[in-house]
Amino acid sequence: MHIISHTKIIKAQKDNPDCTNALEQWYRLTKRSNWQSFSEVKGCFPATDKVGDKFVFDIGGNKLRLIAAIHFNTQRVFIRAVLTHKGYDKGDWK
Repeated sequence: MHIISHTKIIKAQKDNPDCTNALEQWYRLTKRSNWQSFSEVKGCFPATDKVGDKFVFDIGGNKLRLIAAIHFNTQRVFIRAVLTHKGYDKGDWK
């Protein structure tokens, strides 16, 4: 998968240093993946939900939420936001 944009991962790592490894692991696994469906995403990341047209990944033991749009046909993942659990609950990302 081609991930757009790695900059959001780097910023989230700086803002949440305790989740640096978890974010890096998500990035590396996603980059190596070749997903064709939501079930394949769930196979790699079981704690993933689909909310509307976005995919919500739990990162770092439920400390962060990574919201992404996945375009299976073009093999692209667009990171929309990386939020704390509290920020996610506010719903501003919708």
